[in-house]
Amino acid sequence: MRHRRDGFKLGRVTAHRWALFRNLLVALFRHERIQTTEAKAKAVRGLAEQMITLAKRDTLHARRQVLAMVPDTEVVGQLFGTIAPRLGERNGGYTRLIRAGRRAGDNAPLVLLELVDRVEAPKDKEKKGDQKGKAPRGEAGTSGKRKKKEKAAAASA
Repeated sequence: MRHRRDGFKLGRVTAHRWALFRNLLVALFRHERIQTTEAKAKAVRGLAEQMITLAKRDTLHARRQVLAMVPDTEVVGQLFGTIAPRLGERNGGYTRLIRAGRRAGDNAPLVLLELVDRVEAPKDKEKKGDQKGKAPRGEAGTSGKRKKKEKAAAASA
């Protein structure tokens, strides 16, 4: 029986596990979406919710408590400045897990851990930016039969 055996050990010693949690929290708050294994995401999800709840208080003591767990001052500023006000009306449930298949090397289940009110990047601008850099179809480089025809025409001329 597993009475009072809660928590995720993740096969790591305590110091390594806490360092992993800190790194995952920094990445989550910086990018607002990370891809990791299901076990790591479930382990860090509760800590992320605690940090957002502290950030909603917006006091010096809360900021220092978050800084003890999230060692990046820029990310903490972003958490207090943009993320916490955006999630202000919500009473918990700040993160979601989305299944993302399996990892190629060891078949570990992967998930996307993201903030629920994440601002999506506009997709139209990205597509337009990609098209500007590319040459029109067929003009970027010659290949196959066309290349041979041009080579033959150049030799005969």
